[in-house]
Amino acid sequence: MPRRQVIRQLCRAMVTFLKSPVGGKAGWLAAALLTLMLSINGMNVLNSYVGRFFMSSIETKNTSGFVSYAWMYIGVFALSTLFATLFRFCEERLGLLWRDYLTHKVVGTYIGERVYLQLNHSTALTNPDQRMTEDVRQLTTTTLSFILMILNGTLTAISFSGVLWTISPMLFVIAVLYAAAGSALTIRLGRPLIRLNYQQSDFEANFRSELIRIREHAEGIALTGNERSIQHRVMHRIDQLVANMKRIISVNRNLNFFTSGYNYMIQLIPTLVVAPLFMHRGVEFGVIGQASMAFATLLGAFSLVITQFQAISSYASVVTRLGEFMGAYERTTQRKKSSHIEYSTTSNDFSCSDLTLHAADSDDRILVRNLNASFASNKRALVHGTNQAARVALFRAAAGIHDAGKGKIVRQPPEKLVFLPEQPYLVTSTLRDLLAPSGSKQNVTDDQIATVLRDVGFEYAINNQGGFDTERSWMEDLSFEDQQRVSIARAILAKPDVVFLAQIDSALGDLEQERCLRLFSRHNIGYVSFGDRGPDPALYDAFLELNNDGSWTWTDTKK
Repeated sequence: MPRRQVIRQLCRAMVTFLKSPVGGKAGWLAAALLTLMLSINGMNVLNSYVGRFFMSSIETKNTSGFVSYAWMYIGVFALSTLFATLFRFCEERLGLLWRDYLTHKVVGTYIGERVYLQLNHSTALTNPDQRMTEDVRQLTTTTLSFILMILNGTLTAISFSGVLWTISPMLFVIAVLYAAAGSALTIRLGRPLIRLNYQQSDFEANFRSELIRIREHAEGIALTGNERSIQHRVMHRIDQLVANMKRIISVNRNLNFFTSGYNYMIQLIPTLVVAPLFMHRGVEFGVIGQASMAFATLLGAFSLVITQFQAISSYASVVTRLGEFMGAYERTTQRKKSSHIEYSTTSNDFSCSDLTLHAADSDDRILVRNLNASFASNKRALVHGTNQAARVALFRAAAGIHDAGKGKIVRQPPEKLVFLPEQPYLVTSTLRDLLAPSGSKQNVTDDQIATVLRDVGFEYAINNQGGFDTERSWMEDLSFEDQQRVSIARAILAKPDVVFLAQIDSALGDLEQERCLRLFSRHNIGYVSFGDRGPDPALYDAFLELNNDGSWTWTDTKK
């Protein structure tokens, strides 16, 4: 995504935040920050004059003046400490408020708009989870920090330009030229850090992902004895991030050579200019200290690029990564809008009209061509055939998550449909929460749950899984077959008109599959099973065969 477009999105994100329900609180925090910033700058200017008169009273051996200015020094320090502490507090609270809002918004869009599904089928965007966690955190806190830094630098430059100009116009000109030359050289030396920091974020995330996969598939790895190849892969991830980090360290070394010398000279330059004035009685002794402070402070305001370049380079990579994330989201949204598959939920039956489905990664590969079929709510159908990719695409299109194609799909309202994928997903929860239909927990009794569990062959869970109210990680505790049984039990308790089943024969044998299908019929639930031929043709009223060339054959055995 072009950098200018990323900046526009960043500005739009800030405006949206300020217009959000928490925008009022954010506005008050921002106003407090601006007030405290002005107060801190006022204290800094006052501090420069107090320090000047304090040092001059020492030179003239003015005891009363020395004591008075010492007390003033303490007062200025106390107020400066108070303002600085409150400033930091308000900055952190505003940054947290923005992160909270933006994270909820991004994650809500990621899940609610099913962006996760589109990105899962695309390898163009790496580690979206990191972009929503670490990158959002850095974006909010660092953006706020930089905005405040720029504002503070501007106020500091305005405040101390006058102080330095009154001491020596030549010193003011030297400060401007010195900062400009230093910034240009810093940018030239540190530019590679932007790319390297971007790569480092991905390398670190890839390494963590490998470790997570090892934990998730520990038993499979141990049983297959595949440790050597896994170890080699993880070691390669480590080598990648270490090699990239070495390059970052090398660039930082060269950058530090320059910035360290640059900062040391800041301490010497004002003394070289102002000391001769004092020697010739042109200024009092305290002016030397005031000039050093004003020069360093002004140069710090002018030299933000130099002092913050490493942070800026990391921030630039974060903005780029989030820009790519938003770009991927916009592309998936655009693709959904440009889909030629028309959906309607105004019918009690499920039907396809002139439905053509393409492979998700290629519009030239047709999986299903001009399909016309209708499944009544009480119909029992089997979708089979040699074209497994076509079966998967049709199942996903029926669920509304395959948008590559054209035609029309009319189906029942969402609450009257249940889709059971080949690989069930069972959230970590109690058995009661897992099985009860969403929003209708109070309508499902323990006896109903126990009966359905017995019917699907999972009765031992009632006593052996801690009862109905013990939270468990079902994906880890249950076998693949039992996960499918639980999914079927949940579908029955939801009481839909039709359930769509994807490859249940991969988890259940013929007898178990037959029992579950008969169970659906007993509960007056129609079903459309996607897979190989079932155990008993009598369990189906119609057959849809999908061929490799995209053609299809519809056979209705019970009209």
